[in-house]
Amino acid sequence: MSMPAGALRITASTLANGCGVGWQAVGDALRAGRSGLRRNDFPPAAELETFIGRVDGIEAAPLPDAYARYDCRVNRLALLALEQDGFVRAVQKARARHGRARIGVFLGTSTSGILATELAARAASRGEVALPLSATFYECRHSMYSGIRFLREYLGLRGIAHTVSTACSSSAKVFGAARRAVAAGWCDAAVVGGADSLALSTLHGFRALELLSRAPCRPCDAERDGISIGEAAAFALLERDGDGAVDVTGCGESADAWHMSTPHPEGAGAVQAMRAALASAGLAETEIDYVNLHGTATAANDLAEDRAVCEALPHGPVVSSTKGFTGHTLGAAGVTEALLTAFALEQQWVPGTLNCRQVDPRLRACIATASRSVRLRHALSNSFGFGGNNCSLALTRAA
Repeated sequence: MSMPAGALRITASTLANGCGVGWQAVGDALRAGRSGLRRNDFPPAAELETFIGRVDGIEAAPLPDAYARYDCRVNRLALLALEQDGFVRAVQKARARHGRARIGVFLGTSTSGILATELAARAASRGEVALPLSATFYECRHSMYSGIRFLREYLGLRGIAHTVSTACSSSAKVFGAARRAVAAGWCDAAVVGGADSLALSTLHGFRALELLSRAPCRPCDAERDGISIGEAAAFALLERDGDGAVDVTGCGESADAWHMSTPHPEGAGAVQAMRAALASAGLAETEIDYVNLHGTATAANDLAEDRAVCEALPHGPVVSSTKGFTGHTLGAAGVTEALLTAFALEQQWVPGTLNCRQVDPRLRACIATASRSVRLRHALSNSFGFGGNNCSLALTRAA
């Protein structure tokens, strides 16, 4: 089947989050309705009473010696994901087809390797070590570009590359960046992804904002009271053709700048992003069968997104949030949820909104609280960040 103009096919993908490492583990958790959230057991922030989506095995998986200068939690997490699902092999084959200089790399993150600096600063304050101030430490572990450096070196790629950091929409926007780069002729294929690990800044920051729930998050629930932070890495190989069941057919972005941390109460920017995604994909609003909500489980966000979905898609497609499975993975949320949306399209099945026991009566969208089989062709995946950085992706089942 031919693809719409500007569409890119997902020819390989992989992910790691609180539900597990690799598609087999994550798919099993989704099918079983098993959350990846657990009571906080992250040692650097053990004093916080909350639930987290922590990925097992990171502490025992240092980077290989050849990449030791990149060794930090977020890059270890990225490597755990990269090594699953035959992803590296798929990139090697694409490199042989296109050339290493013709594959772009686009990574979304909100904190990159800041945890390495946080832990180093703590140790320095106790007089245990000197605070590392070298250029190598900054470039390879702390900086927003450090993940890109590691990815390009590990995958052997030399094409255009950049990091997107727009809070929780970061790794949704990388799909738009890849589409534009391919359309401009700067590359012929792209590795897109996102990686964010647990960090002190985010855990304590969201607690300071009074947005961190003390229980597993409950998106769309009448008694929801905040987010559960997770960590994740996820990657997709995008090409103009090739084997794959799902195409990224559209990307819509907006920046409403309503408030630094609160969404526009009517979801104005979210509406713009969804409509832009539809226009980009050449789809009518009535063609959307499913929406993977941003669905953070905060009182304001879920209500604003519900109003936006009902305005942009008044025909009432089925919607759900997957953050009850993974937690809010911040800079990695966009790509993680885009891939979960692709999984739904492939499986013709919608994951339920885990932990939602009673839907908030103010919400009017068709919220799936339980998983169900649904005939799906087109879907949207929404990601909305602080400051009104909004992104909606349109995905289409290819066959």
